[in-house]
Amino acid sequence: MNTLLNSFNITVARPAAWRAVIARLVTIRGKLLMAFLCMTIVTGGLGAYAVASIADGARLVIETFDNSLMSISFARAAAVDFATMEGLAARRQIVSDETIRRDLAARVDDLADSLRDDLRIAADRSRSARAARAAETALKSAEAWRAAERAPVTDPAAPARWVLLEATSASVAAEIDLLVNFTAGDGFLNREKAVAAIQSNRVLTISATLVALLLSGVTVVTLARRIIRPLAEASAAATRIAQGELETPIPKGGADELGTLLRAMAVMRDNIRAMMGHEIAQRQSAQGRLVDAIEGSNEGVVLVDSDDRIVIANSQLARFFPAAGDALRPGARLSDAIQETAARDGFASTVPREVELANGTWLRISRGGSQEGGFVAICGDITIEKQREAAVTRTNRLFDAALNNMSQGLCLYDANHRLLVSNRQFAELHRLAPEVPRPGMSFREVLALSVAAGNHGQDDIETLYAAQMDIISAHHSDTQLREMSDGRVVAISHEPMDDGGWVATFEDVTERRRAETRISFLARHDELTGLPNRVRFRESLDQALSQLGRGHGFAVLSVNLDHFKFINETLGHPVGDRVLRAAAERLQACMRETDIVARVGGDEFAVVQSGVARPDDAAELASRIVSALGLPFDIDEHRVMTGASLGIAVAGSDGTSAETLLKHADLALQRAKLDGRGAYRCFEPDMDARMQARRALEQDLRQAVVNDEFELFYQPLISLETGRISGFEALIRWWHPTRGMVSPAEFIPVVEETGLIVPIGEWVIRRACLEAATWPLGLKVAVNVSPLQFKSPRLLPSVTEALAESGLSASRLELEITESVLLTENSDSLSTLRQLHDLGAHIAMDDFGTGYSSLSYLRSFPFDKIKIDQSFVRDLDTRRDSRAIVRAIISLGSSLGMRVLAEGVETAEQLALLRAEGCDEVQGYFFSRPRPRQELPEMIARLNQAAVAAV
Repeated sequence: MNTLLNSFNITVARPAAWRAVIARLVTIRGKLLMAFLCMTIVTGGLGAYAVASIADGARLVIETFDNSLMSISFARAAAVDFATMEGLAARRQIVSDETIRRDLAARVDDLADSLRDDLRIAADRSRSARAARAAETALKSAEAWRAAERAPVTDPAAPARWVLLEATSASVAAEIDLLVNFTAGDGFLNREKAVAAIQSNRVLTISATLVALLLSGVTVVTLARRIIRPLAEASAAATRIAQGELETPIPKGGADELGTLLRAMAVMRDNIRAMMGHEIAQRQSAQGRLVDAIEGSNEGVVLVDSDDRIVIANSQLARFFPAAGDALRPGARLSDAIQETAARDGFASTVPREVELANGTWLRISRGGSQEGGFVAICGDITIEKQREAAVTRTNRLFDAALNNMSQGLCLYDANHRLLVSNRQFAELHRLAPEVPRPGMSFREVLALSVAAGNHGQDDIETLYAAQMDIISAHHSDTQLREMSDGRVVAISHEPMDDGGWVATFEDVTERRRAETRISFLARHDELTGLPNRVRFRESLDQALSQLGRGHGFAVLSVNLDHFKFINETLGHPVGDRVLRAAAERLQACMRETDIVARVGGDEFAVVQSGVARPDDAAELASRIVSALGLPFDIDEHRVMTGASLGIAVAGSDGTSAETLLKHADLALQRAKLDGRGAYRCFEPDMDARMQARRALEQDLRQAVVNDEFELFYQPLISLETGRISGFEALIRWWHPTRGMVSPAEFIPVVEETGLIVPIGEWVIRRACLEAATWPLGLKVAVNVSPLQFKSPRLLPSVTEALAESGLSASRLELEITESVLLTENSDSLSTLRQLHDLGAHIAMDDFGTGYSSLSYLRSFPFDKIKIDQSFVRDLDTRRDSRAIVRAIISLGSSLGMRVLAEGVETAEQLALLRAEGCDEVQGYFFSRPRPRQELPEMIARLNQAAVAAV
């Protein structure tokens, strides 16, 4: 009591110290400090409690896992060990080999040790007396089972031994189950304790959190009432004062810093209001005088301050821009007025220096800055000035356009021979700069400029001047052609005028004269080769026919370049054009002066050979042409191989009219093509019938595509590694309704020439994929792709669609192409191959070794397979060079990681040699001829069975 009284006395005796403490607490800083101190204490207590709750829950979870779950796991492991011991013991009883029996006994001993350890650990982990007793009982039962299992079979008590084994085995299983159940029960109790503890902690944590939130809310509300709201009112008052609202009331404050600030703001507001009143009075006086001066001006005037707000805008400005309306009132933004006016008067929001209004008025706008940061804009009416300028400009523009867009050059001279006007074409025609011929120059000076430019060759100025003055002095119209030194031809027209002056026009007619000459030439000649064309050839043929009865014999030769379409498709038309020009030169070199060679079509030429007494004379010329055109053409970096097929018709014996001779020569040409090209044939009477038969075959082929008359046969591909079928090559066959089976050698050339190979090739790919999808897995199908089909843009889509429709894996499709596909190694061909390869299809090079440069093709694209042509395989067992070629190809394929297949295997000797050389696959009549799909299952079974028998 005495201590309390002493403290009270001290407090009473020191009131100044308490007042200082209270003064610090009522400040904003003190209030914030007390609020954050309270929040820190509450948050720290809540966090400490949450940490303790989590630690308690974690302890219970760990207890459950470490004791119960681990004990159950080891008990299950003990059960597995015992089951394994039983299996090994049973196996030991039926095995007679003593070594195996000893090994099994050792493994049972190891499992017995593992069982003992598992039961001991399970008992320790369970932390349960009843579980430990169950583990001990299980271990004793296991020992009893082990003793019974080890008892000799010859023991007189052997029949009871099996009963003992079963009983002890059941006891072990039962005790392990009890161990698991006891442990699980204890674990469940621990789980219930953990759940209860966690539930209790969660309720307490939620309650503490709600209390903390409530305290936080109380603190926030207290701060808002005592600090934030007064501070917001002070901030709003300061903002209104800054915006010029000097009548704004200032709220009253307390004894803290905020109250001091509010009182200072009230004093500042009153001082600013007094100063503003004085300045406004002065400005209003000056503005009144300025408004009177501006309003009386004839020009539109607007004064804008630094905030883009209009201070003054006179009535004249409003009359210029009536669409602006109220937007030109003082205080409005000038940019708003400009935007409203721009749409009506058609100018951009950025005002130009001069602008035309919608009503046709032109204004010149000038602008100057003011000291306050704004500006003054003045708009003056310049409509009349603009109209005068436009009239002058329009007249000058029309005159200049008329002069400079004339196709002729023009010069206008006065009576004193002085230049008045000249246009740009005159200067260009005489190779002068446009500014060189200047008005005021004399005619002689202008002529001297042309002579100095080198337009007149050896003619001097005196001669040219005298000749022109004679025309001028005659005062009459005149036109003459003058050839310039560079070969141009200029037409000069002279026209006198009534005042003594004259007008001269100049026109370049060089191209016109050249065109006339060119047109005359092209009417009878081929533009590309320069040879006579069909018209000129027909005239020569008619002339030769007119002299036929006078002993002047002649022959008509129809010449066609072989494979020229392929050259155009692979190398491009520019290379094809150069081949045609080179072929024309070789043809002309084979002719005599009296012979005529003409180009009558794309790659078609025709010859009229004069002086032919017998057909052998024409045959000699045809032989020379075949030899000349059979040589390669070196075009840029390409060596182009082509050839020529010729048909010969001799006048008199083969016809006496132009139509007949041309028809018979074409028939002979078609026969040469059918016989293999690169040859000539003389007309024979039965050729017409054979040509009709070929046309009938072509029509039947087109109908066969519509009627689906084709069928696929398959020849097996044999893997030499396994001896079994690895796949089949699809081969097309044609069953004609009346012709029967048509040989591919007969219709395939017609299909390629007519372009039917593309739709037929797509049909083959689609049908092969559909039928291959029904074969046993692992068997692939190989399909030939012709060069024309490969160039078709439909190849890639047709392959993709066939795979999607059939469901066949792309890895089971193999596309075979020949070397001619890559003849040019162009990017399109390689891109197509890579896209097919990216689909997953395999690419094989067919007929390898029979083309021009197979090794370069293998470098251009990584093929999956090389097919050795049957021409090498045919002589494999009789010719050493064939065997050397085959060995080299197989070695090359192995080095490049490509499989090698040999075609045309017909004998066992050939097969043995190919196997010895390391060939991967073979096909040929030795195994089977191509057979229809119905026979494939029997073929697969027969050949695979033979392979198994051989192994």
